[in-house]
Amino acid sequence: MRSLTRPEIPVAIEGDGVEVRTAEVGDMTASFIRLAKGTDLGPALVGLLMRTPSGDELYEAGQDFYWAPGHLPMALDAAAYVDFSPTEEFTAVIRHIRGED
Repeated sequence: MRSLTRPEIPVAIEGDGVEVRTAEVGDMTASFIRLAKGTDLGPALVGLLMRTPSGDELYEAGQDFYWAPGHLPMALDAAAYVDFSPTEEFTAVIRHIRGED
């Protein structure tokens, strides 16, 4: 079994209140994500993702969650979380945010 810690994972995206560190683990990508209070990923994801059709959800420290495709995070307070996503789909999102698509 492989273990990961945030400091050892390379930064994939950094700036404007966002830090995303990613590492591939099999066919999944583990991401350590930090969002500053007020960070809205909407502008970075225009043309790629939309807010969920079921409405907004609030999460608190210690909760786990599943976001189906089509979600759009916004940090009401500073937030840090670990995300596990299928590598192929997540790589497309990262490339879009970086303007590489």
